[in-house]
Amino acid sequence: MPDLQCNGLRVDLRFPAIMGILNATPDSFSDGGLYFDPAQAVERAHRMIEEGASIIDLGGESTRPGSQPVPVKEELSRVMPILQALPKDRFLISIDSRNRETQQAALDEGAHLVNDVSGGNESLLDLAEERQAGLVLMHAQGDPRNMQDDPSYGNVVEEVKAFFDSKKDAMERRNLPKVWIDPGIGFGKTLEHNLELMQNLEQLMDPAWGVLIGASRKSWIEKLTGAAIEERLPGSLVAAVHAVAQGTEVIRTHDVLETAQAIKVGLALTPPSKT
Repeated sequence: MPDLQCNGLRVDLRFPAIMGILNATPDSFSDGGLYFDPAQAVERAHRMIEEGASIIDLGGESTRPGSQPVPVKEELSRVMPILQALPKDRFLISIDSRNRETQQAALDEGAHLVNDVSGGNESLLDLAEERQAGLVLMHAQGDPRNMQDDPSYGNVVEEVKAFFDSKKDAMERRNLPKVWIDPGIGFGKTLEHNLELMQNLEQLMDPAWGVLIGASRKSWIEKLTGAAIEERLPGSLVAAVHAVAQGTEVIRTHDVLETAQAIKVGLALTPPSKT
């Protein structure tokens, strides 16, 4: 990956980059409540950087299946004290939010990436261009309240690829510093849909973007193996190594230390075609 300059910070991201998940929420599916206190969240962020992350993805609203929207005021009250306490010149900070007001306040405070889980909100694309921030664009069928009720596709790989292709002109027209697409593992997908996407990530590769995968600890691993949340690290690591081997540029994970080690070994044993 080339040098990037996102909202004023120039960084040299090495392939693959690890994005550490930092949920400032009481109800996220895996670590809800663990980092709700700003001091604990800031400590966790620094620990993840020491363990090998180069991006911290900070979110104040759970998007687990069945979750309800959080008012912007509440989301800001969760995110901003943490963001204000983090350095803005050492690593990339991504904000996981569907709300322009939240993203704008975070960029004003020095965040660098807009992580849009809403599926291509034009207002967020405009904001990323205005601030020359990096962009993560995720695919989801439905919203968190109903996305797992009855996911349905004719061909999930073709339809997810077509979704991103439909956004390509809008992204290229805005001349963004960097775009990553996220096929949204677990967001409006059955186990079979998730497996088909993970098996065919190479079909999503395009010069217009990099690919980001967030499969860490998600319920598809339980459906495949029966593992409870606290037992899903092995499956998460296999998914990460597999994704990198297909050219995925960014791995979003709860378990930075273990993921960094697994990817390093995986790259040494089976170098990917994309470097």
